[in-house]
Amino acid sequence: MIRTRSALPAVVAVATALALGGCKAGDGSSGSSGSAGKAPHGSALAAADALTVKGRAPKTGYARKEFGSAWSDTDHNHCPTRDDVLKRDLRDIRYKSGDCQVTSGTLVEDPYTGTTIKFVRGHSKVDIDHVVALSDAWQKGAQQWDKAKRTALANDPLNLLAVDSSTNRSKGDGDTATWLPAYKPARCGYVARQVAVKKKYGLWVTGAEQNAMKRVLSGCPSEKLPTG
Repeated sequence: MIRTRSALPAVVAVATALALGGCKAGDGSSGSSGSAGKAPHGSALAAADALTVKGRAPKTGYARKEFGSAWSDTDHNHCPTRDDVLKRDLRDIRYKSGDCQVTSGTLVEDPYTGTTIKFVRGHSKVDIDHVVALSDAWQKGAQQWDKAKRTALANDPLNLLAVDSSTNRSKGDGDTATWLPAYKPARCGYVARQVAVKKKYGLWVTGAEQNAMKRVLSGCPSEKLPTG
């Protein structure tokens, strides 16, 4: 028996707001780097200005396995993290009978392209992206962590979004200085989420990365720092 869900639950609305909200004031594609002193308390712009700035460390020793098994059930709800994120971000979800496994659904307004994408397990054009790429995290502090903290980062919903697969793969391990979504209305939310992840886990940023973050967020200075 297949269970269906046709209504968008409140949790998806929250996730969408986090990923896309607050960008109507500007797309972040132009403007000055801004000043944290003028940014509202609790804003992503103020948080970006407070991040530690250091040079990128070597990638030596990086491997996906250093961040634990892919899609570990870190919240102990008996569902892999990948399915948890699909349930949060997709609409019109269908599940495998007697399981939490998502078999199909629809990604409405993909945060990287703005398009609507049909998800069908095994034939999908939807990936789960690490907003802060794991190799980027490795070069900016994570190589110094224990494996438990790295596993937490790799499975933290704050650092995960369902997105267009081809765009995700072209992003690679880019940070804000080297890659932004082509879909400009999503840029504020995307960068704010990167800032939130780096703040939460104590990851540093390069000077170019921080400047790029502030340049985007200066177009939406009231963008809140996501939590999760």
